[in-house]
Amino acid sequence: MNRLFVALKIPDNVIDDIIYHRNKAFPDYEKYRWEEFDKIHLTLKFIGEVKSELVSQIADELNFMENYEGMICQLTRFGFFYVGTEPKSLHIGLHSDTKIYELAQEVNNRLEKLSLPTDRKRFIPHLTLKRMKGNEGNYFVNRFTSYYLPKINFEIYEAALIESKLLANGSEYTTIKTYSLG
Repeated sequence: MNRLFVALKIPDNVIDDIIYHRNKAFPDYEKYRWEEFDKIHLTLKFIGEVKSELVSQIADELNFMENYEGMICQLTRFGFFYVGTEPKSLHIGLHSDTKIYELAQEVNNRLEKLSLPTDRKRFIPHLTLKRMKGNEGNYFVNRFTSYYLPKINFEIYEAALIESKLLANGSEYTTIKTYSLG
């Protein structure tokens, strides 16, 4: 079985900017474990576990993404996703035009042809920076929610089909196929 997801790749210079502002928002950043630099991405669709023989069909079905142009995006603010009242992950929001929503929907539609389930949750463009362990506290949350993030504009030129292997010390990503946008 292969655990897969489809993502937009974020340019390295933008990730550098994100890390700079993350560290500025929370100067004690080294006390915590963060998503690794090369793992910061925008998930279009988490596919989940699929049989190995389906991977090449998925990769081929996603070739349509090369018909999409690059997307202009803007980082908006730091935020948290909650379960009940507990923050479960820190993310940075992302604003783009409607093309990003159309692409996410078309990924869903194309993969549904392969009997893969469609996402039912509303697509919210974001980049996960930290999965919360529960020991961060209100000070941690307040530092990020009150931080002013300047406008950071950039263009996304690549998408990818990625395999995620869950290991004892986290996950390991392997790019199966890259798709050039526009």
